[in-house]
Amino acid sequence: MDTNFFDVVIVGGGITGLSAAWYLQQERQAGERPFRYALLEQTDRWGGKIATETITGLAAEPFVVEAGPDSFITQKPWGLELARALGLQDDLLPTNDGRRQTFVLHKGQPTPLPDGVMMIVPTKITPFALSPLLSPLGKLRMGLDLFIPPKTDGADETLAEFIERRLGAEALDKIAEPLMSGIYNAEAERQSLLATFPRFRDIEEKHGSLIKGMLAGKKARASRSPSANGRSAAPTSMFMSLQGGMADLPAALQAQLTGECLLETAVTSIETGDWISENLPSPVSDLPSPTAYTLTLDNGRILTANTVILAVPAHVAAQLLGDVAPDAAAGLVAIRYVSTGTISLAYRRDEIDHPLNGFGVVIPRSENRPINAITWTSTKFDRRAPEGYALLRVFFGGSRNPQMMDVDDGELVETVRRELAEIMSITAVPVFHRIYRWRQANPQYDVGHLERVAAIEAALPAGIFVTGSPYRGIGIPDCVRQAQQTAQQVILQLSAASSKLQTESSEV
Repeated sequence: MDTNFFDVVIVGGGITGLSAAWYLQQERQAGERPFRYALLEQTDRWGGKIATETITGLAAEPFVVEAGPDSFITQKPWGLELARALGLQDDLLPTNDGRRQTFVLHKGQPTPLPDGVMMIVPTKITPFALSPLLSPLGKLRMGLDLFIPPKTDGADETLAEFIERRLGAEALDKIAEPLMSGIYNAEAERQSLLATFPRFRDIEEKHGSLIKGMLAGKKARASRSPSANGRSAAPTSMFMSLQGGMADLPAALQAQLTGECLLETAVTSIETGDWISENLPSPVSDLPSPTAYTLTLDNGRILTANTVILAVPAHVAAQLLGDVAPDAAAGLVAIRYVSTGTISLAYRRDEIDHPLNGFGVVIPRSENRPINAITWTSTKFDRRAPEGYALLRVFFGGSRNPQMMDVDDGELVETVRRELAEIMSITAVPVFHRIYRWRQANPQYDVGHLERVAAIEAALPAGIFVTGSPYRGIGIPDCVRQAQQTAQQVILQLSAASSKLQTESSEV
């Protein structure tokens, strides 16, 4: 058998590529013939933007510092399901929900988000009415959501347009922009509602009002029946991490893969060519068409595959598809990216007077700060800092402060320490800090994004798939789900092609 022939080649070893390989492997374990796949990653490690650094030697227990995402949301079940399928159920680490509190920087001061605010919508009157976060007029304007007729044309709009239409400009500035756009590192004035928060449109259409919809959902959750034994089931935290850090997830995936998995291996070109029957492996492969794909690697090796999955940034996919799918490549180039960074700082707890009584501070754009948010990591999660220490994480860059990505490390540390002193009165010298910069790594879901993605997918030739964070969700669960769906599509295509070839062979 030709060792350079594969049924599927997956390009990109982040969470999407790893998951796609794992799901393909699961699907084909019971197959009638060997199933060959290769997973290629151009860097020297697996996991993409999921990376964890463990720092030892400063205390009895280590610091666990996340370079990328620190958790995944459990309301989208696919990340949690994958972790359990990989045998990580005993390593799951929930947030400390008893200490959950979000603060919003308001006139330079961290101000608690009112109790009962769900996804930006108030569901409790008294805490919201007493909060200094919004002016009296701003609160009244939010209340008009109860009377404003719903939008029913199904057309996309920006997050800013939606929030201003339903809740007003103050709600956008003080709540929606720092909370919702912050998740995507996006500009609310360009961010697609349907691609990022379609639930808001669903609630508006179903209930005619966000407030009514959130209250109805709250009531429905409260009235859910207990389990059969009469006791309520243990609640699942909204966000979940892993005890050793999020990097344990891609590590567990890669450890179970049986295909050819290559690090420090980049694809330089993808081409099509007529497939010569004498090169077919035995038994006959599931070729989708008389055309296969050849991938040239940066080490000179040439691979041939029936199917190629590109789990890479859109601009990388565009470069690789310029010859085989120029229309798709043009659409891929249109997906914007921004650069983001984080700096984690560790402190001796007795040198910080701040109570760290919550998960952190989000910062509205109107505050004109050079940083975007602060997470109180050691409050949000156990096992992130040793006893007697605190760990904070500060976010910078993105669409709001792109200039911060080019500030040198020394100036960045000075700026962040000054911000922490002004916002939280922290003047202590950190025990250590770690800076992580992700350049051109965050896709932007601008208005019309879903239509753009559909056009890209329609322009792809048979046997080529694109999947992952640039397309239908940026979070870990979204990427896992897309990988699973792509694997299913690949298996269906290969199975259909195999059946066709068997029929044609029998006729001959």
